[in-house]
Amino acid sequence: MSPPNDQNLLLITDSLSIPLSEVEMTGVRAQGPGGQNVNKVSSAIHLRFDINASSLPAVYKEKLLALQDQRITKDGVVILKAQQSRSQEQNKFDALERLRALLLGVTVVQKRRRPTKPSYSSQLKRVEKKTRRGQDKAMRGKVIV
Repeated sequence: MSPPNDQNLLLITDSLSIPLSEVEMTGVRAQGPGGQNVNKVSSAIHLRFDINASSLPAVYKEKLLALQDQRITKDGVVILKAQQSRSQEQNKFDALERLRALLLGVTVVQKRRRPTKPSYSSQLKRVEKKTRRGQDKAMRGKVIV
């Protein structure tokens, strides 16, 4: 987990990054306990990232929009609220890190599944086990003298 670098970019992978100018962050008041301080300081962060207006490659945009994630609106805007810390800077970092994790999940390419067949010996073992089990059950019937 590294903070954004000096060039105002959020690094997602070695080859993919987005400018921080595409990410809108606003300070809002945090919920929950905090005494009088909670009513005075806007320490929570609302992060908004418009997928359609971003500089992401089209492939990643499509994958993001196809996600069934409650943090992504119908308009294609990612909304994250970070309020874990009492520090606004820490909440900004947390929100950017969560956005980075969401985008990183889309960049991972799933391995293609290769359908496999059971081996001949495993098929024989399965059938043999079934017949043996059937014989055991057949022996449980009434004894006729």
